[in-house]
Amino acid sequence: MDPNPKTGVSQADEQDSSALSAEAPSRFLEKGVELIRAGEYFAAHEELEDAWRAAPQDERDFFQGLVHVAVAWYQAGRGRQIGTERQLAKAIRRLAPYAPAHRGLDLDSLLAQLHSALEVAQAQRLEHPVRIDLDAVELVEEQQQA
Repeated sequence: MDPNPKTGVSQADEQDSSALSAEAPSRFLEKGVELIRAGEYFAAHEELEDAWRAAPQDERDFFQGLVHVAVAWYQAGRGRQIGTERQLAKAIRRLAPYAPAHRGLDLDSLLAQLHSALEVAQAQRLEHPVRIDLDAVELVEEQQQA
């Protein structure tokens, strides 16, 4: 195929690049959730930021919401009440529009956990490190549209 005169890239290469771009957020999401489950919140934040950067515009808030989840737990683990509260509130605000489920995550369950964690933080009960239980967030099969 002849290259695009404006970009110098062939249509086949553009399609391959587009397919890789579409897969990238999923790979970063999977790794980020795995790291959150393992309690590796800083590393999870890095993976989820990569997903956010690679995501299409209409999903950026979803991925940014998950970044806020990882950062909230990172802050909570250090006993930082105000940082935890702010990150939880941002996570809730960004994730709520995607409920009840998005990209295989049961967001209703996750949002319930985030609201509970926010109550703990606001009551100044961060004496012990707080961990999110993403194992309880069941993966929901997305409906395939015909």
